[in-house]
Amino acid sequence: MAETAKRRAPLWARLCLAGGCVVLVASGGTAVTGQALISKYTGAVTDNSLLDAQAAEAAPKTNLQKGALNILLVGIDPRDAKTPPLSDSIIVAHIPADRSRAYLFSMPRDLYVEIPEFPAANVRTHHAKINAAMALGSQAGNGKIKVSQGFQLLSKTVSNRTGIKKFDAGAIINFGGFKKIVEAMGGVNMIIDQDVKSEHLKPDGSPRDRLSQCQGHHRCSRPYTGPQKVYKKSSKPVHLEAWEALDYVRQRYGLPRTDYDRQRHQQQFIKAIAKQAMSKDIVTDPGKLTKVMGAAGDSLTFAGGDHSILDWALELRDLNVDDMVTVDLPGGGLGTGGDYKGEQFDESVEGFFDAVQKDEVGEFLLDHPDFVNKEG
Repeated sequence: MAETAKRRAPLWARLCLAGGCVVLVASGGTAVTGQALISKYTGAVTDNSLLDAQAAEAAPKTNLQKGALNILLVGIDPRDAKTPPLSDSIIVAHIPADRSRAYLFSMPRDLYVEIPEFPAANVRTHHAKINAAMALGSQAGNGKIKVSQGFQLLSKTVSNRTGIKKFDAGAIINFGGFKKIVEAMGGVNMIIDQDVKSEHLKPDGSPRDRLSQCQGHHRCSRPYTGPQKVYKKSSKPVHLEAWEALDYVRQRYGLPRTDYDRQRHQQQFIKAIAKQAMSKDIVTDPGKLTKVMGAAGDSLTFAGGDHSILDWALELRDLNVDDMVTVDLPGGGLGTGGDYKGEQFDESVEGFFDAVQKDEVGEFLLDHPDFVNKEG
């Protein structure tokens, strides 16, 4: 009995992980892990070098019991180990000093921004779409890819655009990891807020056929043809299998607001799996809880700075899934047709970023209710 206790995290610790880290990555301990606990009990990867670039700027150590917290969550969909990954999903979690809420907002992957100088990857200051920062920063020379280095450049880019001086924690998870998490939970229930057609999959989940002129290369922007999986709008939660959930949150083509709708769906997905991870079916079942916690495995990389995951869990243990507010930052295209450069935020977003810096997000949203996702 004693040996078993040494090999497994005590139940209180696992429950603490499930409850306290609800705002991180998949939330509720479903994927987030950290420090010594991470490798021993979940198989995920701890890499505090994600935050090294900020530490090098002599940023003060994070005191989890004082002040607001900002966490950078990045989703990637790498093709292979030799291809620099693009950041397909960029989400910031802001937790105010009073720990009353967790606010989630997304940075559009095509947001046109200034990417700062980054000597480690021989990157010069220039303007480009924000998802390029991860790929550019990941190039470590001699054809080697260092994802944590790419995260550093992305973090610096997001910091410069939002005014957030530093991130207190960060995480990278690939979309395959999200699939494993949802599989471990037996699927996820979430509201489908609009009709969505899959660009990638047939109704049975198999890949759609490629156009004859798009075989064997990636030069076609929309290379697929034939029957499509369709997700019908519903006012009540719909049960999605893991492959369906992953496919749903990846779609943007055919949606009225394209990537802005996709961002909203990704935020809704995070909230839905957080809620499900906190359900009695999981937190009261030690076997299922352990399975869900370990589902991401090495698909997840987490950096908690100077604090362990238990420190984070204990500090955030009183946050409830219903206290998670998803935020819609308005924006639109910069240029059109051949002159399209990417996306840009509406001027009103600068007021939101100012509120984040001042830890006044709640007050800002009371004055600007249109920023709150009604379905999120």
